[in-house]
Amino acid sequence: MSHVTGIMLVDAPATALNNAGKDEEVRGVDNAVAVKFIRAPDGKYPYVSAQAIRYWVRNTLSHEHGWTPSPVFRETKVAYTDAEPTKFAEDDLFGYMRAASKSTDVKKAAKRAEIAAVSTPIDSDAGEVTRISPFRVGTLVSISPVRITGDFGTMARAEGDPVPHVHQFYKAVLKAPLAMDLAATGTFFISKRVGYKNIDKNRIESARNAGATEAKVYGFDALRLPIEVRKQRVKMLVQAIGRIEGGAKQTLHLTDTAPSVLVLAVCKSGNQPFMRLFTNDGLGSTVFRTDVLEEATKVFKEEILSDIFIGWAKGFLDEERKKLEEVLKSGGGKINEKAVTVSHPREAADAFSTSLSEHAEWFE
Repeated sequence: MSHVTGIMLVDAPATALNNAGKDEEVRGVDNAVAVKFIRAPDGKYPYVSAQAIRYWVRNTLSHEHGWTPSPVFRETKVAYTDAEPTKFAEDDLFGYMRAASKSTDVKKAAKRAEIAAVSTPIDSDAGEVTRISPFRVGTLVSISPVRITGDFGTMARAEGDPVPHVHQFYKAVLKAPLAMDLAATGTFFISKRVGYKNIDKNRIESARNAGATEAKVYGFDALRLPIEVRKQRVKMLVQAIGRIEGGAKQTLHLTDTAPSVLVLAVCKSGNQPFMRLFTNDGLGSTVFRTDVLEEATKVFKEEILSDIFIGWAKGFLDEERKKLEEVLKSGGGKINEKAVTVSHPREAADAFSTSLSEHAEWFE
């Protein structure tokens, strides 16, 4: 049982990628928007929520040929996907929760009947289906504390008194961990435990019709899709990570949200050995820690199953990149006997996804 593990860095030169709503600290202006940030003893750390990142990845994938996004349905204040992981790769890799409503309200019942006619119904005996997402991502947080700037503007085309508005933005390098449980991809558990009751009798039939076979995974009974289907879905998601598009305020602060640095590998466990590769120097600059990479490849030597793929865009932290290149040159392209390849983040994502497709044993 293996896990994709890695980190991504986003270069944000003047950005407001994730906002928190009205800025209560601004007086006299109704239209004032604050960015999300973490308040710490040493300052403010802007961040992008994990939910936002997952949304970016979903949207990026939705434009890819062969990817199957899941439809979304809404009942008043409740929304859910079809929760059919055999048909929809998005439900498979991003997880879901869908429960049969017990409300007796006539209007709600009519809406449920409307949805049931165009979706995969929930077996009344099961009550609900849930799935823990095999794909995981952390919060994208600034590596260093920054001074958040407020930009003041007006609606210039309106007649009469100006209509002011204020919004915050910042300059930062943002970092997030990411992971994927390869054993759980295309593997649908049949259990009463929360998160492991992935499919009911309606979905079991669909999985078997798609060629799923019985398996025992993590001690639970499961149905597992053919390995080629599973590998293709994971390959598409990994490639999308190297091409992520998204973010708020892009009309005012156009920011390339595709990773400027992307580190990927396959490990036996779900640990994150590369999380501290990039830190701040205490003065606001981002630094690459060769000692962290050397320690990680030593301590996790038996757990890192694949080569280590590092995507690093030229023009981003070039002096720090030289540290990595020098270490690799002295070690003949290896660190503690672990091969490390360096390329552009998009190329790294593509090469890593190809490596995944060549190792069916990582999906067991």
